[in-house]
Amino acid sequence: MKVETFAPAKINLTLHVTGQREDGYHLLDSLVVFADVGDWVAAEAADDLSLTVNGPFAVDTPTDDGNSVMRAAKLMGATAALSLTKNIPVAAGAGGGSSDAAATLFALAEMTGKPVPRDQAINLGADVPVCMRATRTRMLGVGDVLDHAPHIPKLFAVLANPGVTLATADVFAKLSQSDNAPMPEEIADFESVESAADWLSSQRNDLEAPAISLQPAIADVLTALRGSDGCLLARMSGSGATCFGLYLNLEAASRAAAAISAAQPDWWVAPTRLS
Repeated sequence: MKVETFAPAKINLTLHVTGQREDGYHLLDSLVVFADVGDWVAAEAADDLSLTVNGPFAVDTPTDDGNSVMRAAKLMGATAALSLTKNIPVAAGAGGGSSDAAATLFALAEMTGKPVPRDQAINLGADVPVCMRATRTRMLGVGDVLDHAPHIPKLFAVLANPGVTLATADVFAKLSQSDNAPMPEEIADFESVESAADWLSSQRNDLEAPAISLQPAIADVLTALRGSDGCLLARMSGSGATCFGLYLNLEAASRAAAAISAAQPDWWVAPTRLS
């Protein structure tokens, strides 16, 4: 039996760094949504554990224990022939590795009948628990507290990455202040794309400036998104370097993506729907 599972890109609409624990881990307050673009994980029963990687970003992706797919399989205690179709950039702030790990857990659970070890998933990465939800979530703490998120209408977006990678630890090391204000305790439901974009514009990604200091090309991406026709808001996701722009509808997002791709053919650019 072959099982295939989608691993959607994770997008941080906001990312407030609100503190730092004694062990060095930072505390976050982040509104997270998921895209309809992402990777795919496939699993087939086999006597030994193996991983092959294909797709546009396969060359940047390890096939050993450096890959979260392999670590997830070992956490499940399963042997399988695994394949990963890598459609989104590596080390790009879009939760690719964490989403791949979550998809692997679900694929192997379906293949073997074993339960998903949800209480151990965070050991694979701070974003793995929220990626197992794969729906709008308010993520707090070190990624271990998953809370109710307000209603958000389907958001139409362009994702863009300039082809640079960033190590999350390096970005946090550049952060000048760790005790920043969280989002409001209560967030009202959003009735429209415009109201969501308006409220989001009053929030932050505290890692954006540190990431730009390490990879100035991120600023170029934000400039391109903000200058595109119909862009309501542009911001970096996660620790970068992927950025997103929000648009009123999918047609506007698709037109903006085409224009940005034409001007920057070496960038990864994708129109998408976030939910």
